[in-house]
Amino acid sequence: MKRITKTITFIIIIMISSSCASIVSRSSWPLSVKSEPVGAKVQIINRHGISVFSGQTPATVLLKSGAGFFANESYLVKLTLDGYTEKTIPVSCRLNGWYFGNIIFGGLIGMLIVDPATGAMFRLETPDIDEPLTPNTTSDKGTSLKIISLNDLTQDMRSHLVSIK
Repeated sequence: MKRITKTITFIIIIMISSSCASIVSRSSWPLSVKSEPVGAKVQIINRHGISVFSGQTPATVLLKSGAGFFANESYLVKLTLDGYTEKTIPVSCRLNGWYFGNIIFGGLIGMLIVDPATGAMFRLETPDIDEPLTPNTTSDKGTSLKIISLNDLTQDMRSHLVSIK
């Protein structure tokens, strides 16, 4: 009888102190960041404006899915490379399907306390970023001054000259 009571007590304690998403899932998720061309600077900024990662592509980073009690995290991934246009990619976390397993396994404690506190109730929506960077097309052709000798001009260029008196 003592053995059965201990077993039942143990099972109840496990069910009360556990939660489904925390057991089956996790609260930090990998994000793979690649760019074409490789070697772009990567900066990942969380919803509070704090830089959580800085490095170069290719990179893999573990990002937290929770931003506090019942709050999902979101990030901005900035890719920069000299000669290319900067890209900003939003990354967000959505509700984890395993969170609803608390109805069967984790109970109210898992649903209202453990999973929301650990962030396991959310999961990273975008596991991979593979972005082609666009070459910067702005040039200084229209903004620079070039001095050319009249002798170096072609006949076609000379026909467009206007006399200033």
